[in-house]
Amino acid sequence: MRPDKVLQCSTMIAIPYSISPQDYLDLDRQNPIRHEYRQGLVYAMTGRSDTHSRITINLLSLLNLHLDETPCRLYNGDVKVNDQDDFYYYPDAFVTCDERDRQDRFIKRYPILIAEVLSASTEAFDRDLKFRDYQKLDSLQEYLLISQETQCVEVRLRLADNTWETTIYQTGDRIPLTSLDLEVAIARLYRGLD
Repeated sequence: MRPDKVLQCSTMIAIPYSISPQDYLDLDRQNPIRHEYRQGLVYAMTGRSDTHSRITINLLSLLNLHLDETPCRLYNGDVKVNDQDDFYYYPDAFVTCDERDRQDRFIKRYPILIAEVLSASTEAFDRDLKFRDYQKLDSLQEYLLISQETQCVEVRLRLADNTWETTIYQTGDRIPLTSLDLEVAIARLYRGLD
């Protein structure tokens, strides 16, 4: 195994050989365990905590109500986001408003907002390499990184000059989601946590 072929991402574990995007898609369709793909490497997705699940449910509930009766569609971590066969990821939540994303039931390519709930095992990857990959999506306007540990949400917003502005929101704040013309109280994302 070549050391340069294994991506180090906290405790994420890659299948240690390179495969084609088509072989990955075949594997993922036939396997009950979800896998993500990045530049030839395949990563098994680990289980999530109850906190992770609750935050994701809260986010999905807030976004779903807002998007009702719009052309936009909200998806959870069961649908992949892809670009140019470089990557296939399962974001915790994402929104697409592009008609082209209605053609494939399993893969979307034109999200305007992507959200990831951070886990100890994936945080470094979500903040760095995954974000670099997501930036390749011309449609993407906002990227949310939501902490499980404290009421803290990082919003990365694409500006007109194609640079990214990062704003941190904490306890008591309201989070403006510019791409959706929505403002959310941070406390609502963290409702029902033990």
